[in-house]
Amino acid sequence: MRRNRGGPISAEPRINDRIRVPEVRLVGPSGEQVGIVPLAKALELAQEYDLDLVEVAATARPPVCKLMDYGKFKYESAMKAREARKNQAHTVIKEMKLRPKIDPHDYDTKKGHVVRFLKQGDKVKITIMFRGREQSRPELGFRLLQRLAEDVQDLGFVESNPKQDGRNMIMVLGPHKKKTEAMAEAREAQAARKAERQAAEREQAAADREQQQGKASA
Repeated sequence: MRRNRGGPISAEPRINDRIRVPEVRLVGPSGEQVGIVPLAKALELAQEYDLDLVEVAATARPPVCKLMDYGKFKYESAMKAREARKNQAHTVIKEMKLRPKIDPHDYDTKKGHVVRFLKQGDKVKITIMFRGREQSRPELGFRLLQRLAEDVQDLGFVESNPKQDGRNMIMVLGPHKKKTEAMAEAREAQAARKAERQAAEREQAAADREQQQGKASA
């Protein structure tokens, strides 16, 4: 049985000699129910198995304890939590600014960025910036926002309709795909590209070998 020599940490369960009850409901290493046994007997079994006695349900009467490798359990739990954080979807709002009299090339470039953001599962805040006399022509910005929304309707939808905000006009587009779905598709696409690259490298290596063998035979 392992001895835990560190100071008490309230966030962690009591283990081994920190458990201070006369008896426990014991669960074996494979999840089997051993039953209610004296604490001394449970600690003895932990020593025989070279495992820890871990209190998993302190409020039960008697408390439920399990035989396990507590160090391994903590490590695996930390890895699972890390993986969950890695795959967690964070809502991101990207921003794209346009002028009401934008030229076609700049519009296509800006639209390309919006398309990329929506494909990634991100929201996009579109801001039309008016200057000088343009402020008297809000319909120019409205028509531009409508045009952009129609151009990307296969990827996103208007989450917040165009509205005037001082010298600007703002619209928010939301993606049809959830962030988690976009992340999963991106990982699959990356894996597919890697597989294709490796296949091409193998074919090239095989072609190089055949060429070398041909030269050797000649």
